[in-house]
Amino acid sequence: MQKSGSLVAAGLVLPGSLLADEKNKADEEQPSRRYKIALCDWMILKRQKPGAFKRAAEIGVGGVEVDMGSLGSRITFDNQLLDPVKRRHFKDEAAKYNLEICSIAMSGFYAQSFAERETVPVMVRDTMNTMELMEVKTAFLPLGVKGDLVRHPELRPVIVDRLKQAGAMAEASGVVIGIETALDAQGELKLLEHIGSPAIKSYFNFANPLQNGRDLLSELRILGKDRIIQIHCTDEDGVLLEHNQRLNMSEVKQT
Repeated sequence: MQKSGSLVAAGLVLPGSLLADEKNKADEEQPSRRYKIALCDWMILKRQKPGAFKRAAEIGVGGVEVDMGSLGSRITFDNQLLDPVKRRHFKDEAAKYNLEICSIAMSGFYAQSFAERETVPVMVRDTMNTMELMEVKTAFLPLGVKGDLVRHPELRPVIVDRLKQAGAMAEASGVVIGIETALDAQGELKLLEHIGSPAIKSYFNFANPLQNGRDLLSELRILGKDRIIQIHCTDEDGVLLEHNQRLNMSEVKQT
């Protein structure tokens, strides 16, 4: 979990009152113990919409993870941020509500194949260009259903090769790509070592260990602060974090 200066993107969000209580507690702590919370724009039904900032401010978080837009069968993402007028609007809205853009997300790969789509290099380059224009240093890349290395281990060589290429692009751009996989922490650690790029890190998702019966705290420790770039605080749909019986956020924060 990144310390002050970066954000934790949350799919499921603590209610505003709890966030306020947490902020009051954080104010009593040292700055190094504080963490920031953001929202994924697509999780509040505002994918690549400037209205995500107003909604995030109403909820009480510190930022927004902005998506690259839908993918479908296109050569690359349906990305509105390349339009200078629309991009200016996004930046103005973020500034208006005093919110950070914590990361740029390639959420289209939840359903599309990072291993098999021919134009993946174009998509990655478009994301790098968007990050530069938006002044964002972190990208989110889920390997998704079709890139699930537990169910499809045969895809590992091509995925590693493509992530090495993406890592080289990210290094040249001075940014980091956080990947979300279906692997356990040890498996993800080996994958990162195999890729061998400082610009490819883990974008940890609570749902991965929780839904597969593994120890969340242990997995956080195995990957560690040097390999985890950001965290998606999600679990099963329909359960707020405050009511989640298998997730102790105080223990997670301590870890």
